[in-house]
Amino acid sequence: MAEHVHVAVALDGAGSHPGAWRAPGAQAHTLTTAAHWQERLAEAEAGLLDFVTLADSFAPHRGHPRTDRATAGLDSVLLASRLAPTTRSIGLIPTATATHTEPFHVSKAIATPDYVSNGRAGVVLRTTADPDEAALFGRRRFPDDPAVLADLASEALDFATVIGLLWDSWEDDAEIRDVATGRFVDRDKLHYIDFAGDHFSVRGPAITPRPPQGRPVIAATGAHPTDLRVIGRGADLGFINPRDVDDAVRAVDAVGTAHSDAGRGIADPAILFVDLFAVLAASESAARARRAQLDEWAGEPFTPDSAAFVGTPAGLADEIERWTAVDGVSGVRLHPAAAPEDLHLITREVVPELQRRNRFRDSYTSPTLRGHLGLARPSNRFAAGKAGVA
Repeated sequence: MAEHVHVAVALDGAGSHPGAWRAPGAQAHTLTTAAHWQERLAEAEAGLLDFVTLADSFAPHRGHPRTDRATAGLDSVLLASRLAPTTRSIGLIPTATATHTEPFHVSKAIATPDYVSNGRAGVVLRTTADPDEAALFGRRRFPDDPAVLADLASEALDFATVIGLLWDSWEDDAEIRDVATGRFVDRDKLHYIDFAGDHFSVRGPAITPRPPQGRPVIAATGAHPTDLRVIGRGADLGFINPRDVDDAVRAVDAVGTAHSDAGRGIADPAILFVDLFAVLAASESAARARRAQLDEWAGEPFTPDSAAFVGTPAGLADEIERWTAVDGVSGVRLHPAAAPEDLHLITREVVPELQRRNRFRDSYTSPTLRGHLGLARPSNRFAAGKAGVA
């Protein structure tokens, strides 16, 4: 029997196409309301999707209104914390820009939605060499040099290492809360992480107890070869952008090599999803017409960063099976061109089609995001070290 595939969606403003905000039903004027995002998340959860990612950045997309980009200027981590209590099972993975933020603050920020959701949070670590974003902070400049990407990837890897150590800096039973003795925490079960790397120096410990998942899921996007090494060496989840199946195989191999070089074993996998931009309709001709209309609304043809599918829900189910047939690819992250239309077709037609093929779950089977992905709750590195375990 074929294994079930994993399916997630990227929620990005009114949709992943820059013309989506003009589409009928987009309700772009509601993008800064919690109700808008709650409705999108409820739709994704009704479709039993593994998780949603919430896009975020420090700069608007050039040449388009602010409403077409990310979460309409809302902080995706705060948004995840606001939305988590309105859901029961789906994972929530907001974005944090590692290039311009500090790992200590992000570790605390992501622990919050993990607590609020009882273990369904993660984070996409984003890097950027955009000079306009850098100018907002005024601390660094990015020359037009390919070596910058390698440096940013190295910084993201240090970032991932630090937040993981901070989540482990409290042992699971560090909180005592003993009213009789007045002891709230066992200080012997709090640990300095004493991290000193090329990009960060962090002593710790965290100021938030260890999250419900132990370590929330760390994700990264493999847009460049250096990013693939970050996925292999330091992420639980990676999003790859292959042009074709052969390109996907090369990406899987690159991640696997980095995974092995980092000394990670089969008990510490990096789960890979293919990113796929989707425009859907009842017929292929109608889907092509929808994409043409979106391009017209955007003022120019749009080329997504990922592979693109334009066609029917059944055709998208075929495409999902084609990508997940690649050894090492576990799922797809779909980028609906325009929500709610494409999101509705994903949850109400693509998912049922995959279920008919016995390729997708009929219900949620785990209460945590790590559980959805088949990842075990990690042991605490500091507690294991005290016990003499490597």
